[in-house]
Amino acid sequence: MPDFAEPLARLIQEFKRLPGIGQKSAQRLAFHVLRTPREDAGRLAQALLDVKDNLGICEACNNISDGEICNYCRDPHRDHSVICVVEEPHNILPVETTRQFAGLYHVLHGAISPLRGIGPEQLRITNLLARVQAGDVKEMIVATNPTVEGEATAVYLSRLMKPLGVKVTRIAMGIPVGSDLEFADEVTMGKSLENRREM
Repeated sequence: MPDFAEPLARLIQEFKRLPGIGQKSAQRLAFHVLRTPREDAGRLAQALLDVKDNLGICEACNNISDGEICNYCRDPHRDHSVICVVEEPHNILPVETTRQFAGLYHVLHGAISPLRGIGPEQLRITNLLARVQAGDVKEMIVATNPTVEGEATAVYLSRLMKPLGVKVTRIAMGIPVGSDLEFADEVTMGKSLENRREM
């Protein structure tokens, strides 16, 4: 590895810690930052700090939010009787881009994975249960990833919610098994929502 000046080497090391960024990409990014005006670097640094300082978790659905309640939960035009359950906050975007879902969301922040020591207790299911028990929810769409862990989570949620009188549906398998919702195009995601099945 070339011998870079210490601040540049440190910046390259920090970029390498990002997912999908190897040595060459980290060097390209570092040299780009080096070439840009100080104001651009300052805006990048401030944006990074703002994300850490000004974002939190929605008290209702666990989505990323800049307030106590996220934009979806605050929106009076959304259907509060339908909740779409996803594993991670970034899984909301593929559902939203279909423009076919107008309900609310619930983010679990993971999926049941006994091999990794993740059980239902580690997921954010307690406040989902409270939302359903409040009585407003008529349908819960389980949109966990089509993986072994996502399926296990879907089955667990179905068994947990059915006795409460809530219709539990699962998105159709238009999405390839083993992939992530993040990589689904909007047509495939739209068909998956449209063809969901009751569990």
